[in-house]
Amino acid sequence: MTSMLESSARIVDGTDAAPRGLKVTMDAAPVEEVAAGIGVIESFSNVVVFNTDDGLTLFDVSHAMAAKSSVASLRAWSQDPVHTAVYTHGHTDHVGGADAFNVDATERGHRAINYVAHEAVIDRFDRYKLTNGYNGYINMRQFRLPGPMFPSDFVYPDTTFRSQTTLDIGGRTFELHHARGETDDHTWAWVPDSKAVCVGDLFIWQFPNAGNPQKVQRFAWEWAVALRAMAAKQPELMLPAHGMAIGGKDRVGQVLTDTASALESLHEQTLALMNSGARLDDVIHQVRLPEELANKPYLKPTYDEPEFVVRNLWRLYGGWYDGNPANLKPATEVALATEVATLAGGADALAVRAEELANAGDFRLACHLIEMAATAAADSIRIHEIRAAIYTERRKIETSFMATGIYRSAALDSKVRIDELS
Repeated sequence: MTSMLESSARIVDGTDAAPRGLKVTMDAAPVEEVAAGIGVIESFSNVVVFNTDDGLTLFDVSHAMAAKSSVASLRAWSQDPVHTAVYTHGHTDHVGGADAFNVDATERGHRAINYVAHEAVIDRFDRYKLTNGYNGYINMRQFRLPGPMFPSDFVYPDTTFRSQTTLDIGGRTFELHHARGETDDHTWAWVPDSKAVCVGDLFIWQFPNAGNPQKVQRFAWEWAVALRAMAAKQPELMLPAHGMAIGGKDRVGQVLTDTASALESLHEQTLALMNSGARLDDVIHQVRLPEELANKPYLKPTYDEPEFVVRNLWRLYGGWYDGNPANLKPATEVALATEVATLAGGADALAVRAEELANAGDFRLACHLIEMAATAAADSIRIHEIRAAIYTERRKIETSFMATGIYRSAALDSKVRIDELS
């Protein structure tokens, strides 16, 4: 079987057209040893493991639903105790497996695992408890779940740091660095003896998740700064939390700097337009990723996408006001939709026009009109049938998981409404 280092090399070198896709099941793969004493358990979120004289050091513990199989994979590779587990950040697919690893340590009579993270992970866990319901609905839309689902209990870190710190564990040194990128609590690590860098979600084999429309602020510029700091170390092995490890100084440097360049380009274009007085609408429709970067197989917008990053940059620098004075203190959506429907000759007329536009491929405008129609006439089965059809078709042409999840949810909402009205 082809190793992940061989597979990733072919993709980066251009021999293979596209990545094999991220692992989306909750069944962890066996440990693949990518260097002496360094293994990767590929799962919904990877567990990276380093062997040391004092036991194992882990980077991330995967999702709660993948944790038992991740523990089983680890134990098929090593019976040594887990000395330390570093959270690269506080997202639940990276920290949710801690309970399973703790149970394993207890059953084996091993010492308690020392969990290490940036100090902001504590604030994240506290915030998750405050917004548990909201995050449940986000997960339902984003991951196509049957209902709201989000954890409410977390294993908090035992050791935290602010800017950087060094862990000396069993003859291995791990230099931990804080970065703001996908999250405000991200950690990347440099491991000098193996010239390895643990990047967490700062590289994910897809366009960076720097714009997620349903989540809190992301930090594109600081993300790029972190990527360039990692590249400056000239690592020969890159260990991401999603997807395959990458070997070779040139390959690792290429993907790190290409990803940084993509984020920098969006940042520079967005700021240039903002500084010229442009509205958000202008910025969204004018900023584009350079073609030479957009065509990289590891920068495809299959999870997040550049347009969403532009919105996040606006939110970071410009707040929520989009430059349109009508949106400062807007009418209710129902009032606006009802008025426009009246002017158009009724909500049915809006829906028919939306259907025509969708058939012509203008889904952006079609979605505006069908939303107005469904808002003005919420009890119309016919309008909801058109709405469900439009969002079903729009979902088919979108590339990012973020967009397809939201459009799928919109179509399902109308289908549920049809059942209620029938």
